Amino acid sequence: MVHIFVCMSYKTKKQNINVVSEPMVAYVTSGPANPFYNLLGSSKSVRLSNDFDIIKFAREGFPKRVLLALAKKISLNIQELSNILHISERTLQRYDDDVIIKTEYAEKAVELARLYTRGEEVFGTMDKFKLWVKAPSLVFNGESPVSMLDTSAGFDMVFKELGRIEHGIFA
Repeated sequence: MVHIFVCMSYKTKKQNINVVSEPMVAYVTSGPANPFYNLLGSSKSVRLSNDFDIIKFAREGFPKRVLLALAKKISLNIQELSNILHISERTLQRYDDDVIIKTEYAEKAVELARLYTRGEEVFGTMDKFKLWVKAPSLVFNGESPVSMLDTSAGFDMVFKELGRIEHGIFA
């Protein structure tokens, strides 16, 4: 990653003054900027390299097999996945593997990938995060964090709790 800071100078009538303005930062990265791309883009037909690819991917929807591959990587069963997506298990099972799922489901899948990647960063390993996300917690009124993921507010709560854990703030 490359940071570029800009120094501006200007002249007054009396003297030459150099002033450092607020920094302008340019970020240059090689490869995917967000590791959650790996959770979604594992198949050879799906190549995700930046945020615009993810937006396009979510808007267009993606094959059911990508969704099931994500669920497998993050250890969610069909019932848990269908609860999060607000789709019946039976409907989800009826889709062929190559059927493009709706945008609303694709968007939730992207959020799941982001959350699990963030959890892995905070806990150090995906396995530790998977244990935490399925364990009942007082912070979530005795429910497991994964049970909160059926709403956007629940996603926010889990993300915020990860931030607290990362900074050593426990309830």
